[in-house]
Amino acid sequence: MSELRDAALQYHAEPKPGKLEVNITKPTATQYDLSLAYSPGVAEPCKEIEQNPDDAYKYTGKGNLVAVITDGTAVLGLGNIGALAGKPVMEGKGVLFKRFAGIDVFDIEVSTTDTEEFIQTVANIADTFGGINLEDIGAPRCFEIEQRLKKMLNIPVFHDDQHGTAIIIAAGMMNALKLQGKTLEEAKIVCLGAGAAGIASANLLVGMGANRQNIFMIDRQGVIHSGREGLTKEKQAAAVDTDKRSLADACEDADVFIGLSGPDLMTPEMLKSMAPKPVVFALSNPNPEIKPELAKETRDDVIMATGRSDYPNQVNNVLCFPFIFRGALDVRASDINMEMQIAVVKALADLSKEPVPQSVKDAYGKEDMEFGPDYIIPTPLDPRLGERIPQAVAEAARVTGVARI
Repeated sequence: MSELRDAALQYHAEPKPGKLEVNITKPTATQYDLSLAYSPGVAEPCKEIEQNPDDAYKYTGKGNLVAVITDGTAVLGLGNIGALAGKPVMEGKGVLFKRFAGIDVFDIEVSTTDTEEFIQTVANIADTFGGINLEDIGAPRCFEIEQRLKKMLNIPVFHDDQHGTAIIIAAGMMNALKLQGKTLEEAKIVCLGAGAAGIASANLLVGMGANRQNIFMIDRQGVIHSGREGLTKEKQAAAVDTDKRSLADACEDADVFIGLSGPDLMTPEMLKSMAPKPVVFALSNPNPEIKPELAKETRDDVIMATGRSDYPNQVNNVLCFPFIFRGALDVRASDINMEMQIAVVKALADLSKEPVPQSVKDAYGKEDMEFGPDYIIPTPLDPRLGERIPQAVAEAARVTGVARI
């Protein structure tokens, strides 16, 4: 671990600090070039934008610029480390946007935990951008922040910790259930972790046809049931009428386990009590709720996914968020709605069933990759993602009326 720490610190510090920079996109070799870039020539596009605000997309970089914004209250596995300490993660998000979708990013760290102040700050700077990616904001504040900003702004606002994770989970689950001979509509689902990703995953699955009464959400106090008091608005919506109270109770006869919590919280006994041919997504990082080796030793009929790259079926948000924004920006979408998210789920699930390009096999050092228990979702280096996902997003935006071009 010391070797990794040293390498990571050197990577971020040398040869120049940070991971992002701003580049000039127009000629600046002559005095005339500079007179066009700044005074007096720059006044002309300013006057055009004053008359027609949409011309900002024509004369500035707004249409390919996303803000990655955090308050630093829920940074990766580090927790509430503050906005400035979260800046390396936000820059890293910018690297992924640029590397996978050619999107420019300004990372913005807002030093407040006051919800009103945060919302107003984002709203006040939103005209700069073509889209807003909210990142690493703790629950339950993240729900209110996203919902209110979506209503206030006419550009896409997307909290990736909620919806990016939910989309990849849903895509993998569709395929895993298909392989296990089960349906989403009938599946009994346990979700350990009722934070941003857990709540969003349940909502997306219900939007795709899952039965809300068959989804058992579990937080630190146990099963979220209709008899509990003091629940947040989001947890109230997730509460079900059941006599199940513990994780062990919920796992009995369940078809699916989704872990978005912490390491080693699922025991072999819980896995044994699940229905035949279970699906287990143990997504706690770096240590999953149950190790794949232990899960497969316990049940030879289980299909596993984790959040780690050294096991098959990695649930990785980079499979969707750069491409979702690419598609949304390309049609100047005013929102990233549920229909667009479901379109991405289906596109990812379908792509997994197609023959894998040799370049992908070479990148992962594998001779064989094909749809099956160890390949239920595409890999991040699949070049087809950059075409399929933006297309699916753009088409769903058009169909639902949020595309403006």
